[in-house]
Amino acid sequence: MSEAGGGRGCGSSVPQRAPWSLVAATAAFCLVSATSVWTAGAAPMSREERQKLGNQVLEMFDHAYGNYMEHAYPADELMPLTCRGRVRGQEPSRGDVDDALGKFSLTLIDSLDTLVVLNKTKEFEDAVRKVLRDVNLDNDVVVSVFETNIRVLGGLLGGHSLAIMLKEKGEYMQWYNDELLQMAKQLGYKLLPAFNTTSGLPYPRINLKFGVRKPEARTGTETDTCTACAGTLILEFAALSRFTGATIFEEYARKALDFLWEKRQRSSNLVGVTINIHTGDWVRKDSGVGAGIDSYYEYLLKAYVLLGDDSFLERFNTHYDAIMRYISQPPLLLDVHIHKPMLNARTWMDALLAFFPGLQVLKGDIRPAIETHEMLYQVIKKHNFLPEAFTTDFRVHWAQHPLRPEFAESTYFLYKATGDPYYLEVGKTLIENLNKYARVPCGFAAMKDVRTGSHEDRMDSFFLAEMFKYLYLLFADKEDIIFDIEDYIFTTEAHLLPLWLSTTNQSISKKNTTSEYTELDDSNFDWTCPNTQILFPNDPLYAQSIREPLKNVVDKSCPRGIIRVEESFRSGAKPPLRARDFMATNPEHLEILKKMGVSLIHLKDGRVQLVQHAIQAASSIDAEDGLRFMQEMIELSSQQQKEQQLPPRAVQIVSHPFFGRVVLTAGPAQFGLDLSKHKETRGFVASSKPYNGCSELTNPEAVMGKIALIQRGQCMFAEKARNIQNAGAIGGIVIDDNEGSSSDTAPLFQMAGDGKDTDDIKIPMLFLFSKEGSIILDAIREYEEVEVLLSDKAKDRDPEMENEEQPSSENDSQNQSAEQITSSSQEVDLVDQESPEESSLNSQPESSSPADTDNAASVSASEQNSNPMENHETTSLDGECTDLDNQLQEQSETEEDSSPNVSWGKKVQPIDSILADWNEDIEAFEMMEKDEL
Repeated sequence: MSEAGGGRGCGSSVPQRAPWSLVAATAAFCLVSATSVWTAGAAPMSREERQKLGNQVLEMFDHAYGNYMEHAYPADELMPLTCRGRVRGQEPSRGDVDDALGKFSLTLIDSLDTLVVLNKTKEFEDAVRKVLRDVNLDNDVVVSVFETNIRVLGGLLGGHSLAIMLKEKGEYMQWYNDELLQMAKQLGYKLLPAFNTTSGLPYPRINLKFGVRKPEARTGTETDTCTACAGTLILEFAALSRFTGATIFEEYARKALDFLWEKRQRSSNLVGVTINIHTGDWVRKDSGVGAGIDSYYEYLLKAYVLLGDDSFLERFNTHYDAIMRYISQPPLLLDVHIHKPMLNARTWMDALLAFFPGLQVLKGDIRPAIETHEMLYQVIKKHNFLPEAFTTDFRVHWAQHPLRPEFAESTYFLYKATGDPYYLEVGKTLIENLNKYARVPCGFAAMKDVRTGSHEDRMDSFFLAEMFKYLYLLFADKEDIIFDIEDYIFTTEAHLLPLWLSTTNQSISKKNTTSEYTELDDSNFDWTCPNTQILFPNDPLYAQSIREPLKNVVDKSCPRGIIRVEESFRSGAKPPLRARDFMATNPEHLEILKKMGVSLIHLKDGRVQLVQHAIQAASSIDAEDGLRFMQEMIELSSQQQKEQQLPPRAVQIVSHPFFGRVVLTAGPAQFGLDLSKHKETRGFVASSKPYNGCSELTNPEAVMGKIALIQRGQCMFAEKARNIQNAGAIGGIVIDDNEGSSSDTAPLFQMAGDGKDTDDIKIPMLFLFSKEGSIILDAIREYEEVEVLLSDKAKDRDPEMENEEQPSSENDSQNQSAEQITSSSQEVDLVDQESPEESSLNSQPESSSPADTDNAASVSASEQNSNPMENHETTSLDGECTDLDNQLQEQSETEEDSSPNVSWGKKVQPIDSILADWNEDIEAFEMMEKDEL
């Protein structure tokens, strides 16, 4: 998401309903001209250093793009750990993530306009020829309409926009005759059948060859789509119509936007996350600015900028007012319920909301943009990357990081708006972290877990389409770019569309006659370019003064944004009871529950059940507190089930030519040296003989003083550990014998003991799935001497090794879903605080069958060892916050490889079962909401 454009100075106002060319030019220019207005207190960065960082970005892009072209093309994406292409159907399915792949060389198309921005015009010309020669859009593949639109259609249109620009300049692309545009038009027509619904909202998926609803299409049965999926089409579809003169594309995209606007919740002016494409009913009624909704808001504002239609600005301003009223709880942005917007829907935030400060810059609302950006930066400084989701007290909720560019995007636009060199330093940190933690020999690998530094065999196309574009523009001067970037608008995938499209082929009525805006007050809307003297006061420390209170927000404070505190709390009354503070044995807490309409029932099997009936609450406010408490409880239970898993460990390859750049996710053991409490173990690896490690080793001299590699199966894990320890090994790595298994598709587990005393095992033991293990085995075959580091998390690379492998700084080489719980009559089952732990596994006799013997303790979110509130420190009222990351427990149930139906000793109801129990109550509550409406 982002915007840029060129035109007149920001100080002059634009008359309401002014000619569009003036409006677009003026609004777009605001983002850039402010850089000369004032200079922040941070020390300025020299041109030489900015140029050096820009060259470093070029080298990083060459490393990523070059490896894709060498090892992956014409596949859609590069798998950087195994140095091969990801082809749909040839790799284990990753679910919805794979819907972006259509066997159309996705990364190449997504990177086209990035090549021009980075001044790689010759490479761009070669890339366009490859697209025209090799890419086929008529594949029998089911793809996401949303992803195909923003990545492929947007990539083709962005490539076409810059191809005609280069052709006009007279040096490159002289042979070009709108071939990319013709491909875009072909793809546009292939996407149109998705809009064949009564509402005009598109189906979420379509078969490129067979469309929807045909037997051979294998799609068209879906009923729901996300708001962003249906509302992030107008820029690409309108541009396609304006370029070609075929109005049908813009008409379909406008109809979808009109329907979403009509279905907004009228009292709050918010939209939900998912909607039924046939009935228009909201399926998920939580609302935020992150996953599922984000680019819908972005495209409303940018549709106004690109198309000049006032109705889009009116809609955006209406939504923005609601966002700032209900969702914005500075510096946090928390989801709320669309019908009850004072009620938070969840206690965590997802990484996609990092785009929002950039959108606020375009809106001209600079203060909250600085606040939210600074909060996100503090999270990044703690974890090196922005976790896919994090809680309101800044703990990791989802640990992955697929190298998302949204934070870099907002950093770029904040720098363009403020000229504050602080944001150059932020960009420098991003570059350093990418090179230090994500760079691998074959590209850049996504982070599987930001806590351990382990990698995932994944490099998404958006990494090349957006990340390098924004980072390069951050450090570039105007003369460093071969065209005027201000003449273009950025799509949500950072593809460039020219602003002159606003006056081309205007066959669509600007004013939507089907929607009524009588309830809107035009006086509330800005029709002028914000004056930079108002946006950025003359105080040179303005931005710094906003950031300063947030510097320690992650480490030292807990924002009070989780619960909206009533006026009575401000006057000295106690705040509502929090789920994480609740103790079932505390009489005062039980009394508070009763007041909130929540009753506690001790079940015969040892569980404690909480049930809320809003009608039994003392007041409507107490009923709302009770509803919030129940939702926090289920969120807390789910979250702590994950935390009570023993965290994964890391196997880091530190020898040449890896130098610590490859980090593999490993499962821990319930015995041996605990790497979280002791120093990491470093050594060369050697295969044991026999490879299964189930008897005395015949090659003790080979594993002496090394880390032994052994295969899973045929005996107990503990027996393997004892045998390699007796041979003199300093550690062990067990590699799965199930060929093709991977941590990407299978849950990690702990290696269990043999039911006997395992105190005699002193060496660390880790488990790798087959795919991760093969990376080490392949390295041995190629380099013979392979050194690894076994640790609880990836370590910084060896500086000496880094110096040997330091990349040149010169340019001379190359959806998520969140659970929604809305009910006025809810139940949640907890483990009784008095119930003891009952999990155990008897040892098994030695056997020749590998499927009968290895023990594994499953690390699964569906089992829980103890009361979710037990041993959980509470937040004090003065705002201080304990570090809850250290409370991860090391208890876990065990399972046998051969026994999928193991009887678990834990007395807890899985989260799916709890949600199933609530279905009847949820339906009743939805009926109540309809009655209210």
